[in-house]
Amino acid sequence: MTRADAAGAHNPVIPSVAHAPMTDSLVPIQRLIRSVADFPKPGVTFRDVTPLLADAGGFARCIDALAEPWQGSGVQAVCGIESRGFIFGAALAQKLHAGFVPLRKPGKLPPPLVTVEYELEYGRDSLQARSDALKPGERTLIVDDVLATGGTLAAARELVERLDAVLVGASVLIELPALNGRARWSGEAPVHSLLRY
Repeated sequence: MTRADAAGAHNPVIPSVAHAPMTDSLVPIQRLIRSVADFPKPGVTFRDVTPLLADAGGFARCIDALAEPWQGSGVQAVCGIESRGFIFGAALAQKLHAGFVPLRKPGKLPPPLVTVEYELEYGRDSLQARSDALKPGERTLIVDDVLATGGTLAAARELVERLDAVLVGASVLIELPALNGRARWSGEAPVHSLLRY
């Protein structure tokens, strides 16, 4: 079934999800994420997902768990945020039988482009998509590895909306609740996080 066929096939209900409760099935996934203290700077604990990516079974379980809330929601396109969002997003798109759209930093995609600027802790950044990357009304899921302060996820949301697609929601592997990133996510589309630290 093509993305266009899926759009007309049914009018699915968007799942109401927020955070997957920590279950026994998530423990093996969490164990494959390495915590690195004081990296990239003192006082920061970096969550290294490379051991998870290197473990075929663990990565497959992770993608299954990320896909589960969105099964039957009619997702037609998955937008992955540069760069680790590409890894999780492309695998999730395949699992959901959807297309994949990369959302990139400036200078990486050929024109014509849609650009959204957003605030960082120190300065500004931007995120881009090709202006024809999504069709109007296309049911779209945003994917990234981490939800921290929420600026990048909010910029991705704005890109999807500016392309006139229908935002189904967002899915992240890791959420850092202490940074209150959900506060920058507005509207009814849910955010699903698999793990919290």
